[in-house]
Amino acid sequence: MGSLIRNRHEAIGIKQAIRFEWMQKAANLLLSGLDAKTIRQELHEFLADRKGNGSEGERSDQTRTFVVNNLMKIWVSPDPELIPFRDASLAFLRENPSMALAVHWGMISAVYPFWFNVARQTGRLLALQDQVTQTQIINRLKEQYGDRQTVSRYARFVIRSFVAWGALKDSEAKGCYEKAAPVTIAEPNLAILMFESALLATPEAKGALGFLLNNPAFFPFQLPVMTGDFVSQRSDRIDVIHYGLDDDLARLKSNLN
Repeated sequence: MGSLIRNRHEAIGIKQAIRFEWMQKAANLLLSGLDAKTIRQELHEFLADRKGNGSEGERSDQTRTFVVNNLMKIWVSPDPELIPFRDASLAFLRENPSMALAVHWGMISAVYPFWFNVARQTGRLLALQDQVTQTQIINRLKEQYGDRQTVSRYARFVIRSFVAWGALKDSEAKGCYEKAAPVTIAEPNLAILMFESALLATPEAKGALGFLLNNPAFFPFQLPVMTGDFVSQRSDRIDVIHYGLDDDLARLKSNLN
């Protein structure tokens, strides 16, 4: 299990832009009770003429397969250690379809920590300045992942996905982006799911609660303030330990053994 977790954190995995409505399609197919094989076929059909930039047109079998594989891995057949989180996210989505953006953001972050890390670097930069460039984000990612050509190539797909999801806005200058108005998360159970996604996206599977509340990877959202006691009462999968005077450490229970 340890190597599975490590591989998930080291892999990049996203080789095409992933649009929000495609995530919705995958989740809705799963919610309708279809089996994995049928969902895969439906996604191939759905994406046959839909491109990452939102336009319609023929796309190659290879690029379509990349995206279908991503969508399957995110919602339909995630790694075994992610299934409890997926089930909870799906149940929340079924009851709260209007909050889908945050649910999908948490799900893709847990399955593909590269998405989470691109978001984290983007959010860190946007905390310091009004606009952020693709180059600035990629330079920060290279410090983390090394100067692999794949990092800059695939980070561009993730950044374009942020724009497609409405998390970033294109500015007048090419390759330069502005933050969109944040989405307020008022539902505490959704915020706790997002904390869990951050822990799943972090190799150590733990972090200070204050950092989770203000995690730059959640820059498109405004999360509610909550105490460690509240989080641990509401979640079966997060353990919160008090240390120091007013510090709380959150960690995944599955990593305690």
